[in-house]
Amino acid sequence: MLLALDAGNTQTVAGLYDGAEAVEHWRTTTVRTHTADELALELRGLLELRGRSLADVTGICLACGVPALTIEYEGVARDRLRCPAVIVGPGLDTGVGMRVDNPDEVGPDRIANAAAAFARYGGPCVVVDFGTAINFDAVSAAGEFMGGAIAPGVQVATDALRDRAARLAKVELRAPEHAIGTNTDTNMQSGAIFGFAGLVDGLLRRFRAELGDGAVAVATGGMAALVAPHCEAVDHVEPLLTLQGLRLIWERNSAAG
Repeated sequence: MLLALDAGNTQTVAGLYDGAEAVEHWRTTTVRTHTADELALELRGLLELRGRSLADVTGICLACGVPALTIEYEGVARDRLRCPAVIVGPGLDTGVGMRVDNPDEVGPDRIANAAAAFARYGGPCVVVDFGTAINFDAVSAAGEFMGGAIAPGVQVATDALRDRAARLAKVELRAPEHAIGTNTDTNMQSGAIFGFAGLVDGLLRRFRAELGDGAVAVATGGMAALVAPHCEAVDHVEPLLTLQGLRLIWERNSAAG
């Protein structure tokens, strides 16, 4: 079975695929200093929690935003699992054309998002990935990655606000009942959830003005379930979109031999 791994700056999402079917998935904290041995132990523990083992993994497809971890994951595949690995990066056949100034600078998760969104919804489309940052990935009618926008993530922004304002404390990130907060906590919750929903809607409106009004907007990422329901311009929420893209890229490259 394929192990699809999206290792971001804050969290790592893993999915185990039997063909096109996602049979297991996990979300863990990314530890940037983990060695290949530590990563293998973590993966083994996650698999064993679901009654599976490392022996079930016959291939790995990785999108990694932490360069040091890419090397360690390659070691996991080569030395611990002894299985082939496809690493999303420059030179790989992803099926996604690149219409940007510097293709090598595009994060591998954004390429996977573009592949999955176009395969599922066609183009033009936009992926809104709620992670450490909020990435907006624009895909043309021909399935090409055209660029996008990067905004601070919800958690990053609220943490920065708390660090800079002495009278503001950490609050639970959830939608308040009303946009007009009546205490400090609900004021901050309104700004975080409804404020970022407005940011997303505003950027999607501008993207559609350039891509075409029919562009489908798909939300994914760890914070998507919290913010996307309050966005008027988001059409679909796909929590495993990036992993689906990795599966497609794996199939494209494994089929190529």
